[in-house]
Amino acid sequence: MPTTREIILAALHVHLQNLAAAVLRDEVLPERIPPAGLIILRDGQPGEPEVTMSPLRCHYQHRAELEVIVQAASDRATAFDTLIAAIGSAITADRTLGGLCDWVEAEAPASVDLPVDGAVSLKAAVITVVLHYTPPPIRWADPGNDPTPIIRRPRWHVHKVRGRRWRLRMRRFTAPRRSVGSA
Repeated sequence: MPTTREIILAALHVHLQNLAAAVLRDEVLPERIPPAGLIILRDGQPGEPEVTMSPLRCHYQHRAELEVIVQAASDRATAFDTLIAAIGSAITADRTLGGLCDWVEAEAPASVDLPVDGAVSLKAAVITVVLHYTPPPIRWADPGNDPTPIIRRPRWHVHKVRGRRWRLRMRRFTAPRRSVGSA
């Protein structure tokens, strides 16, 4: 089963497929750039989660990167600006990626001109896309319904010690008894 991180990155990749430029994910830069431009989605880093304790949840601000590359003999700046604007419009059109994410925001692009020997130079930029999301909560073991618990929660009970003193003690997790049918 894919993780929440992978589901959200795949949804962002599919969401960017509607643009005129070719969209790749974690690929090396190809030798030829399509005329409409090229976008390469890099997975980036989820960073340290912000944790809330009740209920126990982790909130991530995943920083994915879009590498945007345009190679055109004329009006390269216009083609580049059009592609950047299309990416911004696509992200603002659905800020939650169909409800998978809490919020999606793009930072300003850092563009650069890259000369290429014997060919038209490239105009490229890196756009950081911040994906705010919260994975599903941790499932605790429920011996009555779940035969294979993910995390075993300790069971506490009150124990009477000599007279009127009471003590809280932890007892070991015991799996529910299962009756075995006779053969």
